[in-house]
Amino acid sequence: MLFKAKTLAGLAFAATVTLGASQALANEFRLGLITPPPHIWTKAAEDFGAELKDKSGGRHSVTVFPAQQLGNEAEMLQQLQTGALDMAFMTAAEVSNRDADFGAFYAPFLANDIGHAARILQSDYARSMLDQLPGKAGVVGIGYGMAGLRQIVSRTEVKSADDLKGLKLRITPFAPILDFYNALGAAPTPMPLPAVYDALANGQVDAIDMDGELIWVLKYYENADTIIESNHMMFPMIGLISAKVWAGLSEDDRTLIAETMNKHLDAVVASYVEKEPVWIDEIKGTGKTYIKVGPEFFGDIGARWDAIWSEKSPSLAELRNLAAATR
Repeated sequence: MLFKAKTLAGLAFAATVTLGASQALANEFRLGLITPPPHIWTKAAEDFGAELKDKSGGRHSVTVFPAQQLGNEAEMLQQLQTGALDMAFMTAAEVSNRDADFGAFYAPFLANDIGHAARILQSDYARSMLDQLPGKAGVVGIGYGMAGLRQIVSRTEVKSADDLKGLKLRITPFAPILDFYNALGAAPTPMPLPAVYDALANGQVDAIDMDGELIWVLKYYENADTIIESNHMMFPMIGLISAKVWAGLSEDDRTLIAETMNKHLDAVVASYVEKEPVWIDEIKGTGKTYIKVGPEFFGDIGARWDAIWSEKSPSLAELRNLAAATR
């Protein structure tokens, strides 16, 4: 999906932000991520940079900084706001810390499967939500990528949701996910990705919330008794540009950058739609106890989560309606 002209026009008001970076600096973009070098997000960022350099005749270059080299996501978002960082591929969860409306994407069981998640993220309504980011967070949202749907890996046997109660369960440190596991009665434990394997291996945590890609590629299953395919949440990513940097770009450069970045964000989405079923099959073949569950496994937690987040996110009801219409 190419960057739509009407969306670009909707972001044009970000150009009123005071210019905070020189044109020379803006041509040498820095893009930060939390994902490791082999990750799909990181590879997409590198491919975006290479294509942008080619299409701009070498005027623009992008240096990619993976694996939290520039700090965690909260720190990188601050850098984007000041213009110290030009671009990022960032979880929508971190964006929701600045604009709670984006927490709606983490509504339990919003998406039936990975293809359904892609349709939600690539809808006109989801794209329209990006228009609020310059005013609320000091960044320009270009488009969406994603990781896979969330699953649960436990060191101990799990037969029901009651077996998760009291477990120290690793999460990414964001309110929508924290609220879900608090409602479940687990002990959600924020932890950066590089620490997860050892923490699961040595019993620092009892379980983890993770997508199929990393369960398989980073071998988290090695330290598991039970793997639960729950698909309980989407995990969107947003391609961001500093509003201060965006303000210093010409209209032609904005179009070039936005269209090129969107191409590679869409490629991320397509990769997960294609590869997630393969990773899940690989995980099933590890010999670990594997169970597949639906919303009923978690009882009324979805409704309780919605009751909390309907007060925070004006878009929650609309996204629920959109999801129902695109199943």
